[in-house]
Amino acid sequence: MPDLEGALSPATPRARTSSRGGAGRAVGGDAFPGVLLAAQSGASWACTNLWIDYAPAVMGFLRARGSREPEDLTSEVFLAVFDSIDRFTGNEQEFRAFVFTIAYRRLVDELRRRSTRGVHVEWDDEADPRRSASAEHEAIGNLADASARALLEGLPPDQRDVMVLRIIGDLTVEQVAEIVGKRPGAVKALQRRALGSLRKKFAAGRTPAAPSDDGRE
Repeated sequence: MPDLEGALSPATPRARTSSRGGAGRAVGGDAFPGVLLAAQSGASWACTNLWIDYAPAVMGFLRARGSREPEDLTSEVFLAVFDSIDRFTGNEQEFRAFVFTIAYRRLVDELRRRSTRGVHVEWDDEADPRRSASAEHEAIGNLADASARALLEGLPPDQRDVMVLRIIGDLTVEQVAEIVGKRPGAVKALQRRALGSLRKKFAAGRTPAAPSDDGRE
């Protein structure tokens, strides 16, 4: 197992890079094989670079799928990644699938534990829905309703898994199918249904004051 001192931080991973690549990535293109080899040899700087590149997307996935402690769970995911990285073989895209497979399994474990034990939430006077919401709170609520995260939360869990892994995880249909244990055809069908549902929600939210010019209404 690589030396992880300094590789993982309890703070939110730095978001200076895009999960889909770009000039700011610590690991990218031709650099990936060398960084992977260094991480497998125990170099903490290589583990740090992998963390910087992949942790924001993992945390986004966990948060979008309802993890209560996405930061802590992200750290657990990468501890598992680095614990087994010496046995990994493959290219960068395959490594990404490897990371998200672990993230998906850890998330499933968390959701299963919560469903078994139940969730206890401390009462908060400010969050009590019986209170009359202020104009400010209503505005914030409306913004949240219009967000992509809220739209995804309205999807059935299997459709949400597929969409989040495809969008945030940047994984192929085949990789998503392997992670969630379904056939590629089933993943494509779930993606089609999810997109259809999201289109309907977008269409329902349009107003006469802001007509669409995309010609697909």
